[in-house]
This record gives sequence, C-alpha cells and structure tokens, in this order.
Amino acid sequence: MFRLPSKTLLFLGFALVALQSARSADAPKKRAITLDDLARIERVGSPSVSPDGQWVLYTVSQTDAKEDKGQTHLWMVNWDGSARIQLTYGKEGASAPKFSPDGKFISFLSSRPGPAKGNQVWVMDRRGGEPEQLTAVTDQNIQGYLWSPDAKKLLLTLRPKNEPDEPEEGKPPAPPKPIVIDRYHFKQDVQGYIRDNEWSSLYVYDLATKKAEKLTVAKDVNEENAAWSPDGQWIAFVSNHDKDPDRSNNTDVFVVAPRPGSEARQLTTWTGPDGGRLAWSPDSKSIAYTQGAELKLLEYSQSKPAVVTLDGKVSYPAARFDRSVHEPIYFPDGRLGYLVADDRNQYPAEVELSGDGVKREFAQQGTFMGWDEAAGHTAVIYTNDTAIPEIYAFENGTLRKLTTHNDALLAELSLVSTDDIGFTTKDGTDVHGLLTPPADFREGSPVPTILFIHGGPNGQDEHAFDFLRQWLAAKGYAELNVNYRGSSGRGQDYAKAIAGDWGDKEVIDLLAGVDKAVALGVADPNRLCVTGWSYGGILTDYTIASSSRFKCGISGAGTATPLSFYGVDQYILQYDNELGPPWKDYQLYLKMSYPFLQADKRMHTPMMFMGGTSDMNVPLLGGEQMYQALRSLGVPAELVVYPGQFHGFTRPSYIRDRYERWLAWWDKYLKTPAPPNQPPAVKADAKQRTPQGDGAPAAGRESSSVP
Repeated sequence: MFRLPSKTLLFLGFALVALQSARSADAPKKRAITLDDLARIERVGSPSVSPDGQWVLYTVSQTDAKEDKGQTHLWMVNWDGSARIQLTYGKEGASAPKFSPDGKFISFLSSRPGPAKGNQVWVMDRRGGEPEQLTAVTDQNIQGYLWSPDAKKLLLTLRPKNEPDEPEEGKPPAPPKPIVIDRYHFKQDVQGYIRDNEWSSLYVYDLATKKAEKLTVAKDVNEENAAWSPDGQWIAFVSNHDKDPDRSNNTDVFVVAPRPGSEARQLTTWTGPDGGRLAWSPDSKSIAYTQGAELKLLEYSQSKPAVVTLDGKVSYPAARFDRSVHEPIYFPDGRLGYLVADDRNQYPAEVELSGDGVKREFAQQGTFMGWDEAAGHTAVIYTNDTAIPEIYAFENGTLRKLTTHNDALLAELSLVSTDDIGFTTKDGTDVHGLLTPPADFREGSPVPTILFIHGGPNGQDEHAFDFLRQWLAAKGYAELNVNYRGSSGRGQDYAKAIAGDWGDKEVIDLLAGVDKAVALGVADPNRLCVTGWSYGGILTDYTIASSSRFKCGISGAGTATPLSFYGVDQYILQYDNELGPPWKDYQLYLKMSYPFLQADKRMHTPMMFMGGTSDMNVPLLGGEQMYQALRSLGVPAELVVYPGQFHGFTRPSYIRDRYERWLAWWDKYLKTPAPPNQPPAVKADAKQRTPQGDGAPAAGRESSSVP
C-alpha cells in the first residue's frame, strides 16, 4: 500500500482544517429570534388534496404591516414538491379552498368585488386564469360550502345577515337598529349578540339555475359540519334537535336526502355531543365522528372515536383508548384514522374498527395540526419545537416536506429545543410539562423563568413551534409549561378532575411544576413570574392568590369571580351543567372567587391585566375588577385595554404591543432589584379557565394561541 510521507499528511491536515474554517466563516451566522420575525412567519392551513392525488391546495396567512391586518391567500403544490404556485392575490383574501370533483377547478370563499357583494364562492381553472364568482347569495352569509359529487350543486351553510348594508356612496350610514334578544344563549365571541333568527342552515344551490333552496324542513336549529356521501345519495350533518337547543350541547348526527325540503333522519341518540368533523366510509354506508362526555363534563370532554351506519347502529372503535381524538379520515381501503392528542404531542393513528386499540402512525415528537386525503395520498400540517408548520406528504409513517414558506427565516435563526419534564405533586398526582431553557443557559446558573399557563382548560402544551418560547429564550428567560389537571392528552379522568372545583388542583400542579424547574437548576426561585391567557389568565389570578413566590403576574382575559360572569360571557351552559345556577349553590361560586373576594389577604403581587373590548368569550370585566381591587389595596397594577379585539387578537400591531408589554413587565420585576419592603403574599389554599395563531377561553374558554 502506498503511503504519503508524514509531513505531507500533516500539511494536508492543516489545509483541510483551513478549508473547513473558511467554509464555516462563509456560512451565514445564525441569529436570535426577534419580535420583527413574528410578522415574517407565514402560516399554512386548510390542506385539500386533488381527486387524483397529484396536487395539494392550501392557504397561507401573512401579516400586512401597512394595513395592520392579516392576509390569507391560496397556494398549490404538486405531490413531488417541485412546483408551488400562488393562486390568489388582492386585499380581500381567500379561504376554504376546495377542488371540484373532477379536479379541474378550484373554489374558495372571498369577499372580493363581483356581481354579488359579500362573501361568495368563487371558482377558477386549476391551470390558471381569473376567478369567477359562482354564487350570488345576498340575504345571508355563507359560512361554508361543499361540492356535490356530480359537481352540479353546492351545499351551502348559511346564516341570516343582520348587519346593516353598506351605505350608498355619498350617503351617511343608517344608525344601527336595537338588538332584540329572545335566545337563552344570546352571545358568542366574534359573532356578538345572537338574534332569534340567527341559526345556521343548509341550502342546496343549483349551479345551473343559481337558486338556493333550504335542504331540511327543520326550523330554529343549527345545521353544521355537513358531509356529502361519496355516492351522492346522502348528506350527513350535525345538529341539536332538543326542545330548546340553546339549553344543551346535545348534538347528534343526522342524514338527509339531497333534495330541498327533505325530512332529516337522526342517527345517534347519546345525551351529549355527537359530531365534530364527519367522514363517510368509501362505500357510503357508515359515518365516522367523535363522541364527547356527558353534559356535566362538557368542557373536559375527551372525544372518542365512533361510527354510525345509515340504519343507526353505533359502534366504538378503539373503545379502550383513553385519549382525545379528532378529524376522522377514511382511507380508500376502508381503514379509519384520527388525529390523537396524547401527552404533549398530536399524531395520526389508525383505529381498530373491530378492536379496542389504535396503531400510532408517527413515533417522533411533534404536532399534526390538520390533514386531508385523496387517491391514497395524505397531506398533513406538521410542526415541532424548531419547525414552523408546513405542508408535508405523509407516507408509510414518514414525512416528506412539500412546502418551504418559512425555510428562509428558519435558516437565519438560532432556535432552542424544549424538554419534557414530569413530577409528582403533594397529593400524589403524576403531572407532565415542558421546559424551554434560554439559548445561553449554563448548568449551575439558574435563570429568570416565566410560568406560562395554557388556556382551555381542555387543551395541552405540545411539541410545536411556539414563538413565545423561542423569543423568551433569546431574551435570557426560561419558559415553563405545565399540563395541569383539566388538560387534554392524559385521559378522561385526568381532564375531569377539576370539574366544579376551579383553582384548586390546577394550582397544586402548577406550583409543583415550578418546584421541578427549580430542582433541575433551570429556574431561579427568586426570579419567577406567572402569565396566562383566558383559563390561563384565570389560573394566573388563582396562583398569585395562593403563593408568594412570584415577583409578578400577567393575567389576560381572566375572571375576577365566576358569580359576576354568569350571563355575561358565552358559557351559560357550563355554569348550568357543571356548577348549577348561582341561586342553587352560591357558596360554590363564592369559594371559587377567592382571588377577588379575599384580595386584601391574598393579592400582594404586582399584576398586569389585559383584554379586548369586544371579547365575549371572557369579557374584560374580570380584568377590570381585579385591577380595581389591587389599586384599591395599593398593590402595583396596570390595566391594558385593546379596542375592538376579540378573545383572539387579530390586529398585528396589538399582537406586537402585547409581547412588548409582557417583556417590559417581566424585565421590570425579574431583571431589576425588587422594591424594598414589599409586603409578602399570604399563602393559601387554592382555583379556574382557554393563543398559537393568537389568544384563548376559561373553563371551556376555547383556546386561541398566542402568536
């Protein structure tokens, strides 16, 4: 064997090191994430696979800084990922993309200028060209639509239009009319006050005649989540036909022939929520759906798989699987899949149609946020701790990336990973969470830490890209997330443990999580702050009222006292079913109001309260009351009010402002010396309700993520 002289080898070694150093110097240097990057993130959604499986239609939402609003447009990518095409432009945006049954056309909803005003269905040739307005519905709002299998009709979900028409050019707008209420459930976030005629109904829209006719004879009920059977013979939908649908969440699955004026047939009878997204079997004989818990546990329900046949026979695949599922999909070979929320992750799983278990289809950490299937091709939205959501092809348990909207941004950023943690509380409960140390963390040097509490409570903190975690890490903070009792991902018993007892077990779990982060040497016990939105904001109030260890707190969209929210927020059914009306057990309401009613004994921590003026999910009232109480007591407090914002914020400048105020508050109390002679908080026994898009609810407070 020929060998080079040792000096030559030494020279080559030096040369190789020099070459590698030069390449390293030429490589772009990673940087820390900044608040400016928030507006650069492109959010993908609504994947729709073409009938031939060769294309995936989807939405991309971006921030329009000049207009100070979000903007959504349609894109399309082919199955091998080699071609990505933007399909729509303009200020009006587009949503709900679908392929026509033959795959030749693309449809979507948009309020762009056209023959008929308002949100209408538009259609365009898949090969390109200008979109054309397909519908002309002027007296109602289109909430959703479906193509019939033969492409001759559209199934429209319509709701009466009660907002005033736009005034004619040059004329002043007419004054708004009084809102007359005759409904038990009379308000809903974003929708606002609900009038007596505001029910969602299904209509058949004939594309030849341009005529819309009501599908069913039912009145004063909501008809939602419709799905057309593959053979075109039936339409399945979800509705509540109780005597007064406003007084229960007892939804069921119905089927109806696709002819206007038909009588629908009820297939399910469970006294509780049957429904969610519906999926027809390929042979059009069965419908997969999800079934929730009894009405008393409405906000803690872990949805389980269920299948009903056209003759009303219900079966429960994976009956012993104790995790919440959603978004069923039937595959061409008859297999049935759901997305599963399971202990800090969400993954696809095949359920055993004639057995008790499931087959997990993806083993790694991460979160599947949505999926669609056609012709044996499955497209998903996937994210993990360091990957912003993108569209992927999901094949044989593996992911193949189809879109790269955020790759350029990610290539610039130095991101950190998030670690799983687990611990046992003082009452013996096994609790799990996530801990994200700062980018420059060094062993033996604990850092200021933010306990950020998710909303819901029926949600979970997951392995998904979270801007806040990364931004905090870049600012030298650790973020702690605890999936306290009441969260999803750990089974029905874990979720229902807090029913009728808000602000007790959750606080025990949260404080035990802080103990764990301190024991791990990450959290500095003298530099802690607690923050949350919706139920997370409510739990922030409970936690501050139960422990003196936090230097500050920020409560967003929280409640001061449940009693003051009965009939004020959108959760009347939760109060009635879970707690009972206040006059039947007002002591329970008083017990759960301890942060406010015992503020003089418990509340001594500097607090910031936040909320939107248009939030009917968890109205600003709670923050105002807590702010006033602390100011009355001389405790440092601020109230930040965002005009015109709902529970989940939509105005980009306000979203940015919220981040800036959070950081300024945390910095003030965790990175500067504490003010002298601050009175200690009184430790007490503790309790209460749900942003990654943008915001969140309370005990039932649906979560909208904080972007």
